[in-house]
Amino acid sequence: MKKKLVKVGVAILICLLIGFLSSFATQSSVNDWYVTLNKPSFNPPNWLFAPVWTVLYIMMGLAAGLVWAKGFHHLWVKTALYHFGFQLLLNALWSIVFFGLKKPELALIIIIALLVLIALTYKWFKVVSKKAALLLIPYFTWVAFATVLNYKIWVLN
Repeated sequence: MKKKLVKVGVAILICLLIGFLSSFATQSSVNDWYVTLNKPSFNPPNWLFAPVWTVLYIMMGLAAGLVWAKGFHHLWVKTALYHFGFQLLLNALWSIVFFGLKKPELALIIIIALLVLIALTYKWFKVVSKKAALLLIPYFTWVAFATVLNYKIWVLN
């Protein structure tokens, strides 16, 4: 039980760290470039993003920790965690490209790839732990929404 808690804790910390680091790219332009963009009517208020992403990163870390706790020696666990790691990197890359480089069109390609990788991660997590897979559903849903938002921002600008 103690090893499981440690793995869950480490996974949550890694996810929060990735989120924290990618927030530097976001903060670099959220108060100047981003406010000048035309946005769709369904664009959430800026204050909502940080709490939503914090909860999602915690849920993602919990999910990854539950999978990791099943034993990294198992091929399915490794496969699931490799998918998770790649999607986490794309998650951070999206922030860098959209906010840091101010390239919504390139960010759209990245977020579509991210959505596919989250779906694959869900599939592999479900093989290892149904609870872990379920914890990814809000993340997938939010990224699907963010994909539509990214697309509309690109079209409107």
